[in-house]
Amino acid sequence: MITPLDEPTESLPPARRSPDDRAAWSRRRFLQAAGGAMLAAGCTSPRAGAGPGRGRLTMTLREFELPLKHTFTISRDSKRVARTLIVELGQDGRRGYGEAPESGYYGATLAETRGALEGARPAIERARLEDPARLWEQLRPVLGGHAFAQCAVDEAAHDLWGKCRGQPVWKLWGLDCNAGPLTDYTIGIDTIDVMVAKMQELPNWPIYKIKLGTPHDIEIVEALRRHSQAVFRIDANAGWTVAETLHKAPRLKELGVEFIEQPLPPDDWTGMKEVFARCALPVIADETCRAESDVDRCRECFHGINIKVVKCGGLTPARRMIARAQHLGLKTMVGCMTESTVGISAIAQLRPMLDYVDMDGALLLAKDIASGVTIEQGRVRYPKVNGCGVRLCGA
Repeated sequence: MITPLDEPTESLPPARRSPDDRAAWSRRRFLQAAGGAMLAAGCTSPRAGAGPGRGRLTMTLREFELPLKHTFTISRDSKRVARTLIVELGQDGRRGYGEAPESGYYGATLAETRGALEGARPAIERARLEDPARLWEQLRPVLGGHAFAQCAVDEAAHDLWGKCRGQPVWKLWGLDCNAGPLTDYTIGIDTIDVMVAKMQELPNWPIYKIKLGTPHDIEIVEALRRHSQAVFRIDANAGWTVAETLHKAPRLKELGVEFIEQPLPPDDWTGMKEVFARCALPVIADETCRAESDVDRCRECFHGINIKVVKCGGLTPARRMIARAQHLGLKTMVGCMTESTVGISAIAQLRPMLDYVDMDGALLLAKDIASGVTIEQGRVRYPKVNGCGVRLCGA
């Protein structure tokens, strides 16, 4: 079951367009809106009768333990339970939600995230929510060193902003929710038989993301390929060397792998330049690309970037990173941690802008804590709920 750890502390293109045309239309609208270094999240006129909330903002924090369906293993660690912190922003009877999952790798404990948010409570609760991007900038001096905390507030602000204006966030941004890529489904490291069994729990999924970083990587992919004709993506989570990457990539390409994500440690720029020049498959940055300042440097060593909204500080900087990457000719992807539908629904607002998306985190849970965006066979379904579409169970 889901375990709370403590008590709260207080107009689209024509339907006849093809999916590719809709995607191109959405990206053009997005890039037009980007306009400069700063994206104005409130650039679209609100619907008549809807507008910014007038009352005082309140913040409530809730911590949860989310049991997983299976032990989730990547090249550097394993877990059976995911811990997460949910931020609720309230105003005028409406509530918006954001999420900050715990991450040992990035040093984001729930205690540290909660501490950062409590320290920023006065600034948050005296702010006016007229534009989430403006609020992000206002809170940067007090939260700028805590990206996970700032992400949770930014997601909650967008969710509340859309609910106050009576529109989904994607629509306020001028996007088309029918555009955008299918999401992959992740198979964590285990024995080959167990990894095959995990894949068969969701058969006929169009894209599988396979975690590797073992002495048996090629054997794993060969075994999985015998049971599926889906597109495969490989995520080594910084677990390979240059030699391993260059040796394994040709065979992985023969096995129908689309790209390799983060083969080398994040600070191995010299090694990545060699891989970038010689690898048989495209390479996508993940751990190497944490913040806006990383995008330009990734151009020298990667074919694309995987943006995690919790790492960069929320939807506001993620939009700028997407715009910059597209300007540089990089492929764009947004990924997730092991998180609930709260965080996944926020990521879904970005999906129409992207080439790839990895938003399966809630599918890995034995039980969720929220309703919102759902996923069926890789297809993303948006609820008829404004904002990011989130409703927290029991709240």
